[in-house]
Amino acid sequence: MEKNRENLNNPNQDLPQDLNSILGLDTQLNTNNLIIRPMRKEDIEGVHMVEVDCFDDPWSKKSLMDELKNNLARYLVAELDSVIVGYVGVWFVVDEGHITNVAVHSNYRGQRIGDRLVEEMVKLCKSEGLVSMTLEVRSSNTIAQNLYRKYGFKMAGVRKEYYSDREDAIIMWNQLSEL
Repeated sequence: MEKNRENLNNPNQDLPQDLNSILGLDTQLNTNNLIIRPMRKEDIEGVHMVEVDCFDDPWSKKSLMDELKNNLARYLVAELDSVIVGYVGVWFVVDEGHITNVAVHSNYRGQRIGDRLVEEMVKLCKSEGLVSMTLEVRSSNTIAQNLYRKYGFKMAGVRKEYYSDREDAIIMWNQLSEL
């Protein structure tokens, strides 16, 4: 490791892109204490912090509270050591679930928290008797698209200029009976 520190002081040497690896820092979090559970009123502040971190046009605390009171909506949070680090929401529309948001705070990405949230929401929708799920995802967000594919979602179409910045949305569907 001493050699790596010397590299930091050598202006003629290119720095590696991953500074953590040079310093010998472990970037993986211990997510053994991760809990996925239904969102509660007292979670609104933490969920809003995730919203602000993740989205250019975040939902307000009032909107989040309204969603919590909506009988046709279900929200799950990811809690790690008493901190809300992510959440997922779905609206129940007849026998379909429409995913509203999946968000993981940027400080906690790459730890499979999004996987756990989507997996638990799919299980919840199946247990509630829903036959399919749908969502829209930014056409540029290939990481999220790959996550959704992992849980059975397939591309079904495109909504042109769907987002406020005019980016297209990919429409994805999951026929729960096929899982």
